[in-house]
Amino acid sequence: MAQDSKALQWTTHIVLIALSAASLLPFLLLIMSSISSETSIIQHGYSLFPQEFSSKAYVYLLDHWQELGRAYGITVFITIVGTTASLAITSMLAYPISRQDLPWKKFWAFFVFFTLLFNGGLVPTYLIYTQVLHVKNTIWALLIPGLLMNGFNVLLVRTFFMTSIPPALIEAAKIDGAGEIKTFYKIVLPLSVPIMATIGLFEAILYWNDWFNGLTYVTNPKLFSIQNILNRLIQDVQFLSSNSDMGSGAGAKVAELPSTSVKMAIAVVGVLPILVAYPFFQKYFIKGITIGSVK
Repeated sequence: MAQDSKALQWTTHIVLIALSAASLLPFLLLIMSSISSETSIIQHGYSLFPQEFSSKAYVYLLDHWQELGRAYGITVFITIVGTTASLAITSMLAYPISRQDLPWKKFWAFFVFFTLLFNGGLVPTYLIYTQVLHVKNTIWALLIPGLLMNGFNVLLVRTFFMTSIPPALIEAAKIDGAGEIKTFYKIVLPLSVPIMATIGLFEAILYWNDWFNGLTYVTNPKLFSIQNILNRLIQDVQFLSSNSDMGSGAGAKVAELPSTSVKMAIAVVGVLPILVAYPFFQKYFIKGITIGSVK
């Protein structure tokens, strides 16, 4: 039995290692494609072992560092501001509906849950944001629609509060004279680092990878995020050269644009920050998602 158990353990480890290695292949292929010449990609396709190395894609990005740097800065800005605002709103809504003494508690919890089942649809949502809230071609268009708050995250944080914050602790704070706001900021939030880190990582990834809001609500190239540039480049291989802002001073013809390798290079630049940040949040992410998902 001991030998069988050990053999099963080794087999499990080998399978998991193989799956982990397989998950790295797309990233390796992405990096290799970004340093491959356009000709080799067209002739031989994507490969982990490029037929001909080329740095033209990254040279092209450096030639357009002002425009791409602006897009990168916008992406960083909306990720930081959006994630911070989302955490604040989510936690401030989740905390009241986690309290047993909240009037109409079940109604408010169902109200949040209802948003996961139904929405107004794309056209009414677009009309509300553009004609009522007037967020089109503003930085708010990249921050608010569809990303600022998510019902799933609210319910996840509420469950964490209900299962991990003892009611006796809140009662003790009341006896000591702490009000609701002070109790929330001084006691509840410091004990909720795992779930806050988990939701923060969720939101940061959503904001960083978001291209839909830019595609829907932004037509001003000066407000494009890095994902919008990549998305538009995928749709139109001539975007970086034909756009008046991106193409000015490039000194290259459309035919000379290494379009495929540039797509890969922008994707590499876009995904690196998330890959770098994830290991620092991993332990909180695992703990938060485990505890917060327990019903």
